[in-house]
Amino acid sequence: MTSESKPAHFLQNIIREDLAEGRVDQLTTRFPPEPNGYLHIGHAKSICLNFGLAKEFGGQCNLRFDDTNPAKEEEEYVDAIKRDVSWLGFDWAGDARYTSDYFDQLHQWAISLIEQGKAYVCDLSPEEAREYRGTLKAPGKNSPHRDRSVEENLDLFARMTAGEFDEGSCSLRAKIDMAAPNINLRDPIIYRIKKMAHHQTGDKWCVYPSYDFAHGQSDAIEGISHSICTLEFEDHKPLYDWFIENLPVPARPRQYEFARLQLNYTVVSKRKLKQLVDEGFVDGWDDPRMPTLSGLRRRGVTPAAIRQFCEMIGVTRSDSTVDVGMLEYAIRDDLDKNAPRAMCVMAPLKVTLTNYPEGQQEMLSAPGHPVRDDLPARELPFTKTLYIEQEDFREEANKKYKRLVLGKKVRLRNAYVIKADEVVKNDAGEIVEVLCSVDLDTLGKDPADGVKPKGVIHWVSADNNVDCEVRLYDRLFNEEAPDAGGKNFLESVNPDNLQILSGCKAEIGLAQAEAEKGYQFERNGYFCRDSKYGSAEKPVFNRTIGLRDSWAKEQSK
Repeated sequence: MTSESKPAHFLQNIIREDLAEGRVDQLTTRFPPEPNGYLHIGHAKSICLNFGLAKEFGGQCNLRFDDTNPAKEEEEYVDAIKRDVSWLGFDWAGDARYTSDYFDQLHQWAISLIEQGKAYVCDLSPEEAREYRGTLKAPGKNSPHRDRSVEENLDLFARMTAGEFDEGSCSLRAKIDMAAPNINLRDPIIYRIKKMAHHQTGDKWCVYPSYDFAHGQSDAIEGISHSICTLEFEDHKPLYDWFIENLPVPARPRQYEFARLQLNYTVVSKRKLKQLVDEGFVDGWDDPRMPTLSGLRRRGVTPAAIRQFCEMIGVTRSDSTVDVGMLEYAIRDDLDKNAPRAMCVMAPLKVTLTNYPEGQQEMLSAPGHPVRDDLPARELPFTKTLYIEQEDFREEANKKYKRLVLGKKVRLRNAYVIKADEVVKNDAGEIVEVLCSVDLDTLGKDPADGVKPKGVIHWVSADNNVDCEVRLYDRLFNEEAPDAGGKNFLESVNPDNLQILSGCKAEIGLAQAEAEKGYQFERNGYFCRDSKYGSAEKPVFNRTIGLRDSWAKEQSK
């Protein structure tokens, strides 16, 4: 089903009605990540939704960094987020925005709440504040500082801002209702002391607004019409609205929630992803085993595949876990249609063609893709000595084995039919070479004697190839729910998530392979040249995904 023929989801219906009824003149959305880590596959759904809706309805989507916590935010993350959003194929309206751009205005609005008697400086420690807050079943109790006068609160907040108090000694809280059933309305903190430099504002501030306070007001400043977020913020919506209603904001954005993307065999908590990086389970945020967009890109996943995956899972308000096989299907489907073909021998076994002229090399032609004429043909050097996979030869085999067997014939892909005549073994009895004869009348056709070869195998010239390393990446976790039930997710790390093969031999054209561009290594899967490791003389190729598609097979039952 195409996106055009799919039924509209609930957000499309809301926006269409708002525009038709004149409640908004233009759709304006935003993607507001906190720059405290790299974007992951879960963020891709939000990116595609917010930017996609803006495009569909002729509006605009802002990129805004919600940078209210200098303790965890870095410029590295800002740069990575910009790179990932652009890579996915989206352009934000104007320059990237920052919540820190609005710190002066937010500070003035905090003073406005104090002047209205709706905010106060509280001296409770963080531990005491948690105790006073109550629980989901029991109401909280008022802070002993809740009834300070406006004048005293203005003075204390000014002194907080001037840096007179230590971190954790006091905070500015909204005065709402400590008995509210929604715990987010129990006098939430709106400003806290953090004596540290900010990546955008430097040392200007030592007090910073909370996310809950800054978020809605930043939306209002930017004229956001539809503040679209995931369901975990649904309980924060009354607080979002309370601030909007009690402050002189220039616009009235409305918050709408949708179900976040949850994948099995995956964790997307930025805290846990950072732990994987910090403790050396992976070699960085862009490790190809990571579910980050940078990791997926380095692994060879295309932005088109991720956009298609987000289209497939749809937009609802019901939380559910998506089978990672669906993502793998989208990746495989895109690469099958678009990736050029190539050959790479992972575990080389030497083959010598005894009746082929010594020193001769001929260039054979192979299609760049089985159905796409726009991908150019490849030239394959064919020589007396070749490499095939070790597993593609046996001295003896049953009829089910469709590869090279001693005394039998097999076709070399896009080349000739050969017959295994003799083996050469080392002192340990291991086969190190297969001596074969080649039928030079079989290029593009069956042998002249009418005996059909048992199968087709891939190969490369032993004299003219690319010496490379191949990295076989597998799922990072071997349990469907790695962090379910409060267990230590690190215990679910798959010990076989990476296998490094050295001494691999690829066809010569892959010497010019572009980093992160997908290729199908025929019979082996989809691979791309790594952008971080390897050299011009010895590239590294990462396995993006295998050829087998268990998810699609399961759906067809």
